[in-house]
Amino acid sequence: MDFNYSKFRVKSDSKVNLKDFATSENGGFDKKSAGDEIKKNIKQLKELQEMFYADDRYSLLIILQARDAAGKDGVIRHVMSGINPQGCRVHSFKTPTTNELEHDYMWRHYRALPERGMIEIFNRSHYENVLATKVNPQWILNERIPGYGSVDEIDKQFWENRYAAINAIEKHWYDNGMRILKFFLNISKEEQKKRFLARIDEPDKNWKFNSDDLHARSQWDKYEKAFEEMLEKTSKPYAPWYVIPADKKFFTRVAVGDIILELFKSLDLHYPPAESQEVLDKAREQLMNESLVF
Repeated sequence: MDFNYSKFRVKSDSKVNLKDFATSENGGFDKKSAGDEIKKNIKQLKELQEMFYADDRYSLLIILQARDAAGKDGVIRHVMSGINPQGCRVHSFKTPTTNELEHDYMWRHYRALPERGMIEIFNRSHYENVLATKVNPQWILNERIPGYGSVDEIDKQFWENRYAAINAIEKHWYDNGMRILKFFLNISKEEQKKRFLARIDEPDKNWKFNSDDLHARSQWDKYEKAFEEMLEKTSKPYAPWYVIPADKKFFTRVAVGDIILELFKSLDLHYPPAESQEVLDKAREQLMNESLVF
Protein backbone atom coordinates (compact mmCIF):
# COMPACT_ATOMS: atom_id res chain seq x y z
CA MET A 1 0.00 0.00 0.00
CA ASP A 2 1.36 3.42 -0.98
CA PHE A 3 1.16 6.21 1.56
CA ASN A 4 2.50 9.74 1.23
CA TYR A 5 4.79 10.28 4.19
CA SER A 6 5.84 13.76 3.08
CA LYS A 7 3.22 15.32 5.35
CA PHE A 8 5.15 13.97 8.33
CA ARG A 9 8.41 15.56 7.21
CA VAL A 10 9.25 18.86 8.89
CA LYS A 11 10.17 21.44 6.27
CA SER A 12 13.48 23.17 6.80
CA ASP A 13 13.24 26.45 8.74
CA SER A 14 9.46 26.15 9.07
CA LYS A 15 7.41 27.08 12.12
CA VAL A 16 6.29 23.97 14.00
CA ASN A 17 3.16 23.54 16.09
CA LEU A 18 2.85 19.92 17.20
CA LYS A 19 -0.92 20.31 17.35
CA ASP A 20 -0.78 20.43 13.54
CA PHE A 21 0.66 16.89 13.47
CA ALA A 22 -1.51 13.85 14.09
CA THR A 23 -0.88 11.52 16.99
CA SER A 24 -3.40 8.91 15.79
CA GLU A 25 -3.18 7.73 12.18
CA ASN A 26 -3.62 4.34 10.54
CA GLY A 27 -2.63 5.27 6.98
CA GLY A 28 -5.29 2.90 5.64
CA PHE A 29 -3.77 -0.05 7.50
CA ASP A 30 -5.25 -2.30 10.14
CA LYS A 31 -3.19 -4.54 12.41
CA LYS A 32 -3.20 -7.42 9.92
CA SER A 33 -2.29 -5.41 6.83
CA ALA A 34 0.31 -3.49 8.86
CA GLY A 35 1.84 -6.78 9.93
CA ASP A 36 2.02 -7.87 6.29
CA GLU A 37 3.65 -4.56 5.33
CA ILE A 38 6.21 -4.87 8.12
CA LYS A 39 7.11 -8.41 7.00
CA LYS A 40 7.57 -7.15 3.43
CA ASN A 41 9.71 -4.28 4.68
CA ILE A 42 11.88 -6.62 6.75
CA LYS A 43 12.55 -8.79 3.70
CA GLN A 44 13.50 -5.79 1.55
CA LEU A 45 15.58 -4.21 4.29
CA LYS A 46 17.53 -7.44 4.71
CA GLU A 47 18.36 -7.53 1.01
CA LEU A 48 19.24 -3.85 0.76
CA GLN A 49 21.25 -3.86 3.98
CA GLU A 50 23.52 -6.57 2.58
CA MET A 51 24.14 -4.44 -0.51
CA PHE A 52 24.54 -1.33 1.67
CA TYR A 53 27.22 -3.12 3.68
CA ALA A 54 29.02 -4.38 0.57
CA ASP A 55 28.78 -1.02 -1.23
CA ASP A 56 30.70 0.53 1.68
CA ARG A 57 30.24 4.17 0.68
CA TYR A 58 27.54 5.25 3.08
CA SER A 59 26.61 4.83 6.72
CA LEU A 60 23.14 5.36 8.17
CA LEU A 61 22.23 7.03 11.45
CA ILE A 62 18.63 6.62 12.61
CA ILE A 63 17.59 8.85 15.50
CA LEU A 64 14.51 8.10 17.61
CA GLN A 65 13.23 10.78 19.97
CA ALA A 66 9.94 10.71 21.82
CA ARG A 67 8.15 11.15 25.07
CA ASP A 68 8.16 8.18 27.43
CA ALA A 69 6.09 5.14 26.31
CA ALA A 70 5.84 6.36 22.71
CA GLY A 71 7.18 3.06 21.36
CA LYS A 72 10.83 3.59 20.45
CA ASP A 73 11.86 0.11 21.62
CA GLY A 74 9.00 -1.49 19.70
CA VAL A 75 10.00 0.28 16.50
CA ILE A 76 13.55 -1.00 16.85
CA ARG A 77 12.40 -4.54 17.66
CA HIS A 78 9.87 -4.86 14.83
CA VAL A 79 11.27 -2.73 12.00
CA MET A 80 14.88 -3.88 12.27
CA SER A 81 14.28 -7.52 13.22
CA GLY A 82 15.48 -8.86 9.87
CA ILE A 83 18.71 -6.86 9.77
CA ASN A 84 21.99 -8.72 10.04
CA PRO A 85 23.29 -7.80 13.53
CA GLN A 86 26.82 -7.57 12.12
CA GLY A 87 25.71 -4.51 10.17
CA CYS A 88 23.48 -2.78 12.70
CA ARG A 89 23.88 -1.49 16.25
CA VAL A 90 21.55 0.16 18.73
CA HIS A 91 22.79 2.67 21.27
CA SER A 92 20.50 3.81 24.09
CA PHE A 93 21.70 6.97 25.76
CA LYS A 94 20.99 7.38 29.47
CA THR A 95 21.91 10.11 31.96
CA PRO A 96 25.53 11.14 31.26
CA THR A 97 28.11 9.42 33.43
CA THR A 98 30.79 11.27 35.40
CA ASN A 99 33.33 10.41 32.71
CA GLU A 100 31.03 11.60 29.91
CA LEU A 101 30.52 14.91 31.71
CA GLU A 102 34.28 15.43 31.59
CA HIS A 103 33.88 15.94 27.82
CA ASP A 104 31.68 18.12 25.63
CA TYR A 105 28.11 16.87 25.22
CA MET A 106 28.70 15.48 21.72
CA TRP A 107 31.65 13.29 22.73
CA ARG A 108 29.71 10.20 23.79
CA HIS A 109 27.50 10.40 20.71
CA TYR A 110 30.40 10.86 18.32
CA ARG A 111 32.00 7.68 19.67
CA ALA A 112 28.89 5.67 18.75
CA LEU A 113 28.58 6.83 15.13
CA PRO A 114 28.38 4.18 12.40
CA GLU A 115 31.27 3.45 10.09
CA ARG A 116 30.69 3.02 6.36
CA GLY A 117 28.37 0.15 5.56
CA MET A 118 26.88 0.19 9.06
CA ILE A 119 23.52 1.24 10.47
CA GLU A 120 23.40 2.85 13.91
CA ILE A 121 20.17 3.52 15.80
CA PHE A 122 20.24 6.14 18.53
CA ASN A 123 17.50 5.46 21.07
CA ARG A 124 17.49 9.04 22.36
CA SER A 125 20.47 11.02 21.17
CA HIS A 126 22.43 14.27 21.24
CA TYR A 127 19.05 15.98 21.00
CA GLU A 128 18.51 15.37 24.71
CA ASN A 129 20.97 18.25 25.07
CA VAL A 130 18.33 20.65 23.69
CA LEU A 131 15.34 18.82 25.18
CA ALA A 132 15.78 17.43 28.69
CA THR A 133 18.37 20.07 29.53
CA LYS A 134 16.21 22.85 28.12
CA VAL A 135 13.26 21.81 30.27
CA ASN A 136 15.63 21.29 33.22
CA PRO A 137 18.39 23.89 32.63
CA GLN A 138 19.95 23.20 36.02
CA TRP A 139 21.35 20.03 34.44
CA ILE A 140 23.51 22.16 32.15
CA LEU A 141 25.49 23.22 35.20
CA ASN A 142 26.76 19.62 35.51
CA GLU A 143 28.69 20.23 32.28
CA ARG A 144 30.74 23.00 33.96
CA ILE A 145 30.88 25.11 30.79
CA PRO A 146 32.94 28.30 31.28
CA GLY A 147 30.70 31.35 31.47
CA TYR A 148 27.65 29.43 32.65
CA GLY A 149 27.84 29.22 36.41
CA SER A 150 24.12 29.68 37.07
CA VAL A 151 20.81 28.94 35.39
CA ASP A 152 20.25 32.69 34.88
CA GLU A 153 23.22 32.78 32.49
CA ILE A 154 21.70 30.12 30.20
CA ASP A 155 19.98 32.46 27.76
CA LYS A 156 18.34 32.18 24.35
CA GLN A 157 21.68 32.58 22.59
CA PHE A 158 23.01 29.54 24.44
CA TRP A 159 20.33 27.36 22.82
CA GLU A 160 20.74 29.00 19.42
CA ASN A 161 24.43 28.10 19.59
CA ARG A 162 23.57 24.48 20.39
CA TYR A 163 21.15 24.18 17.47
CA ALA A 164 23.75 25.71 15.13
CA ALA A 165 26.45 23.35 16.40
CA ILE A 166 24.24 20.28 15.94
CA ASN A 167 23.32 21.37 12.40
CA ALA A 168 26.96 21.95 11.50
CA ILE A 169 28.04 18.58 12.87
CA GLU A 170 25.25 16.71 11.06
CA LYS A 171 26.10 18.52 7.82
CA HIS A 172 29.71 17.42 8.26
CA TRP A 173 28.57 13.82 8.79
CA TYR A 174 26.35 14.00 5.68
CA ASP A 175 29.13 15.45 3.52
CA ASN A 176 31.32 12.51 4.51
CA GLY A 177 28.84 9.81 3.50
CA MET A 178 26.51 9.46 6.48
CA ARG A 179 22.79 9.51 5.82
CA ILE A 180 20.61 10.68 8.69
CA LEU A 181 16.94 10.01 9.41
CA LYS A 182 15.36 11.52 12.51
CA PHE A 183 12.02 10.36 13.86
CA PHE A 184 9.97 12.05 16.55
CA LEU A 185 7.28 9.61 17.70
CA ASN A 186 4.30 11.82 18.48
CA ILE A 187 2.15 10.30 21.23
CA SER A 188 -0.90 11.97 22.77
CA LYS A 189 -1.15 12.66 26.48
CA GLU A 190 -4.18 10.36 26.70
CA GLU A 191 -2.41 7.43 25.04
CA GLN A 192 0.66 7.89 27.22
CA LYS A 193 -1.58 7.70 30.28
CA LYS A 194 -3.06 4.40 29.03
CA ARG A 195 0.39 2.92 28.48
CA PHE A 196 1.64 4.05 31.88
CA LEU A 197 -1.40 2.49 33.55
CA ALA A 198 -0.79 -0.76 31.63
CA ARG A 199 2.78 -0.78 32.95
CA ILE A 200 1.43 -0.41 36.48
CA ASP A 201 -1.51 -2.82 36.22
CA GLU A 202 0.04 -5.65 34.20
CA PRO A 203 2.70 -7.57 36.20
CA ASP A 204 4.75 -8.49 33.13
CA LYS A 205 5.04 -4.79 32.28
CA ASN A 206 5.90 -3.53 35.78
CA TRP A 207 9.60 -3.49 34.93
CA LYS A 208 8.95 -0.86 32.26
CA PHE A 209 7.53 1.66 34.71
CA ASN A 210 9.80 4.32 36.15
CA SER A 211 8.42 6.90 38.54
CA ASP A 212 10.70 9.49 36.92
CA ASP A 213 8.43 9.22 33.85
CA LEU A 214 5.67 10.93 35.83
CA HIS A 215 7.97 13.88 36.52
CA ALA A 216 8.54 14.32 32.78
CA ARG A 217 4.77 14.00 32.21
CA SER A 218 4.17 16.83 34.69
CA GLN A 219 6.39 18.95 32.40
CA TRP A 220 4.35 18.10 29.30
CA ASP A 221 3.85 21.68 28.08
CA LYS A 222 7.51 22.62 28.60
CA TYR A 223 8.60 19.56 26.63
CA GLU A 224 6.07 20.43 23.91
CA LYS A 225 7.77 23.78 23.38
CA ALA A 226 11.23 22.22 23.48
CA PHE A 227 10.24 19.60 20.89
CA GLU A 228 8.73 22.23 18.62
CA GLU A 229 11.80 24.44 18.71
CA MET A 230 14.10 21.45 18.17
CA LEU A 231 12.11 20.44 15.09
CA GLU A 232 12.05 24.00 13.76
CA LYS A 233 15.75 24.60 14.20
CA THR A 234 17.25 21.25 13.19
CA SER A 235 15.17 19.71 10.39
CA LYS A 236 17.39 20.14 7.36
CA PRO A 237 17.40 18.64 3.85
CA TYR A 238 20.48 16.59 4.78
CA ALA A 239 19.04 15.49 8.14
CA PRO A 240 15.23 15.72 8.12
CA TRP A 241 12.87 15.21 11.02
CA TYR A 242 9.70 13.14 10.59
CA VAL A 243 6.89 13.55 13.12
CA ILE A 244 5.35 10.08 13.19
CA PRO A 245 1.92 9.46 14.79
CA ALA A 246 2.54 7.10 17.71
CA ASP A 247 -0.88 6.32 19.22
CA LYS A 248 -1.31 3.29 16.95
CA LYS A 249 1.87 1.26 17.27
CA PHE A 250 1.26 -0.78 14.13
CA PHE A 251 1.20 2.32 11.94
CA THR A 252 4.23 3.87 13.66
CA ARG A 253 6.25 0.77 12.77
CA VAL A 254 5.01 0.72 9.18
CA ALA A 255 5.79 4.41 8.66
CA VAL A 256 9.33 4.23 10.02
CA GLY A 257 10.08 1.09 7.99
CA ASP A 258 8.72 2.57 4.77
CA ILE A 259 10.74 5.78 5.17
CA ILE A 260 13.96 3.85 5.85
CA LEU A 261 13.33 1.72 2.77
CA GLU A 262 12.73 4.81 0.66
CA LEU A 263 16.12 6.16 1.71
CA PHE A 264 17.92 2.90 0.92
CA LYS A 265 16.34 2.79 -2.54
CA SER A 266 17.50 6.33 -3.26
CA LEU A 267 21.19 5.53 -2.76
CA ASP A 268 21.90 3.65 -6.02
CA LEU A 269 23.62 0.86 -4.13
CA HIS A 270 25.86 -1.66 -5.89
CA TYR A 271 27.87 -4.71 -5.00
CA PRO A 272 31.60 -4.10 -5.55
CA PRO A 273 33.11 -5.46 -8.80
CA ALA A 274 33.74 -9.19 -8.72
CA GLU A 275 36.91 -10.91 -9.88
CA SER A 276 37.09 -11.53 -13.65
CA GLN A 277 35.62 -14.72 -14.99
CA GLU A 278 39.12 -15.86 -15.94
CA VAL A 279 40.28 -15.52 -12.33
CA LEU A 280 37.19 -17.31 -11.05
CA ASP A 281 37.68 -20.16 -13.53
CA LYS A 282 41.33 -20.60 -12.50
CA ALA A 283 40.36 -20.60 -8.83
CA ARG A 284 37.72 -23.26 -9.47
CA GLU A 285 40.24 -25.38 -11.37
CA GLN A 286 42.79 -25.07 -8.59
CA LEU A 287 40.25 -26.07 -5.95
CA MET A 288 38.97 -29.01 -7.96
CA ASN A 289 42.54 -30.31 -8.52
CA GLU A 290 43.47 -30.25 -4.85
CA SER A 291 44.49 -33.58 -3.46
CA LEU A 292 42.32 -34.77 -0.61
CA VAL A 293 44.35 -35.51 2.52
CA PHE A 294 42.88 -37.74 5.23
